[in-house]
Amino acid sequence: MTHPDLLRLRDSIDNIDAALIHLLAERFKCTQAVGEFKAGHDLPPADPSREAAQMVRLRELAEKAKLDPDFAEKFLNFIVKEVIRHHEAIAKNKGA
Repeated sequence: MTHPDLLRLRDSIDNIDAALIHLLAERFKCTQAVGEFKAGHDLPPADPSREAAQMVRLRELAEKAKLDPDFAEKFLNFIVKEVIRHHEAIAKNKGA
């Protein structure tokens, strides 16, 4: 039988995981709208200066939250690459 304290901690982790999924879904809804705006205004899918500024900001937030900034950067890079891929697809579909 699993210890009640372990079950409680796992329940908390499950709740946090659910919140993360919902937050990511909301984030991607916003980035989808950004991609449509960019495509409609002939802007490039990527914005390297914005991405660099966001990376600095995220690393600072991670440090304050006592989260490894390198992990936070890897995580954001993964998300940004996916967003850019979506923006490229939106731009391509606009031109099709």
